[in-house]
Amino acid sequence: MADKQISLPAKLLNGGIAGLIGVTCVFPIDLAKTRLQNQQDGQRMYKSMSDCLIKIIRTEGYFGMYRGAAVNLTLVTPEKAIKLAANDFFRQALSKDGKKLTLIKEMLAGCGAGTCQVIVTTPMEMLKIQLQDAGRLAAQRKLMASQAGLNGTIAEPNPTRPTAMAISRELLRSKGIAGLYKGLGATLLRDVPFSIIYFPLFANLNKLGQKTPDEKSPFFVSFLAGCAAGSIAAVAVNPCDVIKTRLQSLQRGINEDTYSGIIDCAKKVLKSEGPTAFFKGAYCRALVIAPLFGIAQVVYFIGIGEFLLGYLPSKRN
Repeated sequence: MADKQISLPAKLLNGGIAGLIGVTCVFPIDLAKTRLQNQQDGQRMYKSMSDCLIKIIRTEGYFGMYRGAAVNLTLVTPEKAIKLAANDFFRQALSKDGKKLTLIKEMLAGCGAGTCQVIVTTPMEMLKIQLQDAGRLAAQRKLMASQAGLNGTIAEPNPTRPTAMAISRELLRSKGIAGLYKGLGATLLRDVPFSIIYFPLFANLNKLGQKTPDEKSPFFVSFLAGCAAGSIAAVAVNPCDVIKTRLQSLQRGINEDTYSGIIDCAKKVLKSEGPTAFFKGAYCRALVIAPLFGIAQVVYFIGIGEFLLGYLPSKRN
């Protein structure tokens, strides 16, 4: 019992460290994903991920690729900690009889983890999307003004960059705490299926590197298993991610559709942009999630948290 009490903070610390490292590495790709998913046909600013990143560097500078990163870096620690620790908790709870977890039980554990994490994920994604998409909206307004013969100087001479604090204050003032949880249903629709796919797939891929049931897989096996499971799960739920991104965007570009809910968004996207629109940014999302979860699993299974807390591996069962 003492071991479990000591190991819980270590699990939370592992998840937090993994999240910080992963987000720092892949955030520019995540920003490109958000902008690609939000742009609608007829208002396309970017042709691809590389085109998006090149244009961001040219117009917003290198650090423009990290707009919204502060929000992610602040909240990713509790988010990843909750996700990984919750999955661990549910797996232990479902295997109290000592038997090997069935696929159904592994999926239930993943479902529980995905449900728990949205407490932090929804406001984090809500704020991050506003900051990530601000540059696209500003560039679009400038382009439209230029095409009208204004060269972008009259329409928006000194555009004000939004901040997470300013957005949070305005949402809390106008809509209360519910304002920060806009898109909660869509977030659940994305994260629960993701976790149901990811965790069982990772667990079974990771077992391929185990010589004995009680032995840990080598770190590179955990990394590759995390990458593979993460990318497959990410692409599978990308349509839900597109809907979530659209719903959580508070501002729209010129002549872009607005949405009243999940079903309304799905119908309008399908009608105006076709079924392929649901896979906008899919390869970007795969490139984000693969290393993010690969790094997370390596940090988690190496046990950096246990080391930092002085909890020696030899005390583990």
